[in-house]
Amino acid sequence: MEGLVLFFVALILLFMGYYVAFTFAGVSVLVGVFFLGIDLFEFMPYRIMSIMENTTLMSIPMFIFMGIVLQKTGLAERLLESSAKLFGSMSGGVAISTIVVGALLAASTGVVGASVVAMGVISLPVMLKNNYHQPTAAGVICASGTLGQIIPPSIILIILGDVMGLPVGDLFKAAVIPGMMLIGAYVLYILALSYVKPDFCPPIPVEEDKMTILKQAAKDIVPPLLLIVVVLGSIFTGIATPTESSAIGAVGALVLAQFYGGVSFKTIFAVSKDSVKVSSMIFAVLIGATAFSMVFSYSGGEYLVEEFFLSLPGEKWTFIILVMIAILILGFFIDFIEIAFLVVPIIAPVAMALDINMIWFAILITMNLQTSFLSPPFGFSLFYLKGVAPKSMKTTTIYKGVVPFILLQIFVLGLIVAFPDTFIMY
Repeated sequence: MEGLVLFFVALILLFMGYYVAFTFAGVSVLVGVFFLGIDLFEFMPYRIMSIMENTTLMSIPMFIFMGIVLQKTGLAERLLESSAKLFGSMSGGVAISTIVVGALLAASTGVVGASVVAMGVISLPVMLKNNYHQPTAAGVICASGTLGQIIPPSIILIILGDVMGLPVGDLFKAAVIPGMMLIGAYVLYILALSYVKPDFCPPIPVEEDKMTILKQAAKDIVPPLLLIVVVLGSIFTGIATPTESSAIGAVGALVLAQFYGGVSFKTIFAVSKDSVKVSSMIFAVLIGATAFSMVFSYSGGEYLVEEFFLSLPGEKWTFIILVMIAILILGFFIDFIEIAFLVVPIIAPVAMALDINMIWFAILITMNLQTSFLSPPFGFSLFYLKGVAPKSMKTTTIYKGVVPFILLQIFVLGLIVAFPDTFIMY
């Protein structure tokens, strides 16, 4: 009973907009002291120490640093400009280049907000200037920006690895094919739309000759791509752990920034400051969530949830359907970090009891969270884009633009559910 009170009070306060870390910690202390006694929190310092000593979580600040370097030093802008020129002369070319760059940014930042804002500032004006269909332009940017949820080194995959006790390298490997499927689905949709309605995605005039464009594209795209291949390749081949690879990525991003235009002390300070802000937010939530999960566990809440799901007809598939619906709905209102720390620790033991492959289950959760980022009326990507879009672009225009991409994501999610052994690398 105490566990259910804890869960629903925390959920209500999150819906009301209270700070996540303080909500988790505050509600846990109040419910824990009132129902279970203050002695319970003698274990809290040991749990906080285990977070501080967790080498996997050390990769989060460094991957964030890597992504912010690429964003603040103009490398993301160079990627978009070169890709737009490379594909721009074909129908839907700018949209396709946005998807490609979105995938590259996803593989370097892992942070959805940064990708959506970067492409909204750089790519959206180009598409609108060249008479792109406004909903399509908005939808492409929002969908491409959310690729950071599934494409390694995704921050949510690192968090899920820690919460569910899974190797982060295995999660990264398992996410590659689903990520590629989404990119392919988006590109095929734009190509089909350009064929059926050419006025929606018109080509843009390119003045430079092909050879000049190819040289510039090679200069702007190949080095960041090599950095991504080195970082992820070292993880997949077992040469380095995710933490070691994140350090390589952070240093490599600085080297690239120096190669392209120089890195000043002022830039490094700004990048470091932003990295600390984002990382501090994540770790503050993690400490609050640790208190939450401790109180929930000691109150017997896990057993109540497990007993409820195990008593349902259909067992495994009923559980998966209910969980996916619940996460999708929660994703309309609260961020993926809260869901990872609030919901996943509760449902993970049930999934294990039902003998569900946990790597596959983690990928399903990640894909679902990505869909919730796009879903009106509260999808976070929609508001990230609205914040940088021209005032003439209505919120309803953005809503309309993301609908086809939501359907594509649901389709890909359905394929992964139906054919796990085909689309997941274990």
